[in-house]
Amino acid sequence: MLDPQLANGPLMPSPVEADADPTAAVWARVQLARNLRRPRTLELVAELADEWVELHGDRGFGDDPAVVAGFARIGDRRVAVVGQQKGADTEENIRRNFGMPHPEGYRKAMRVMELAERFGLPVVSFVDVPGAHPGPESEERGIADAIARSIGLMTRLRTPIVSVITGEGGSGGALAIACGDVVIALENAVYSVISPESCAAIRWRDAAAAPQAAEALRLTAPDLLEQGVVDEIVAEPIGGAHKDPAGAVAAVKAAVTSAFDGLRGLDRAELLAQRRQRFRRLGRFTEAA
Repeated sequence: MLDPQLANGPLMPSPVEADADPTAAVWARVQLARNLRRPRTLELVAELADEWVELHGDRGFGDDPAVVAGFARIGDRRVAVVGQQKGADTEENIRRNFGMPHPEGYRKAMRVMELAERFGLPVVSFVDVPGAHPGPESEERGIADAIARSIGLMTRLRTPIVSVITGEGGSGGALAIACGDVVIALENAVYSVISPESCAAIRWRDAAAAPQAAEALRLTAPDLLEQGVVDEIVAEPIGGAHKDPAGAVAAVKAAVTSAFDGLRGLDRAELLAQRRQRFRRLGRFTEAA
């Protein structure tokens, strides 16, 4: 069950409310997305699934606590689950590396996704990551290769994939497990190619300009829906998902179930073709003759 303390987080301003300052409204959403009391992958699975078996290790280097993966039963549907896992306090955040995966985390996710394809199980991924781990040990073990391989695998995986951005979706660290047939975002989730702080440091040479960068990045759920980056927004309880975790989880379960139902009638060729076209439609480009 969800920890009842999750519902007792600090009161945050609702960015849905009319706000004379759009920059402040966007920044409020960023803060809600980062709230440590939001339901995380393991809490979501505990409430969503009737059965859950977690798998560990990448069969190459080791186990990465920043990524959880395994198999679950949601109602009458058996699924594979992968997701990033932040900590609820400082001690757990240190153990889980603040939810930033190393290469072995993505390789563990790929191992479970390949098993899902082999056994004909759909995949649901939960995205909540500031970015992949940027340290030298990750570079030594091939973080860029792991992310690229994960993206490549998801584009050709012959089973339905539903991705849910639950909190903060940061850069390739998020995209690595977010290449789904249907991408869902919680109302206060954010998703961008770079964090607002890093963007501000590059663009304005001042990390304090992060709120301004967040607005320019158009990283909020409504912006993402308008751009076609996500397909659906799941409404959150007033004040954010951490105010009523059970209600937020119920809404996520309904959205995920509906998304899988919509994909059920597609054969593998149709599934892969639609997934490919979904991502090729993103962005603006011109084809030269």
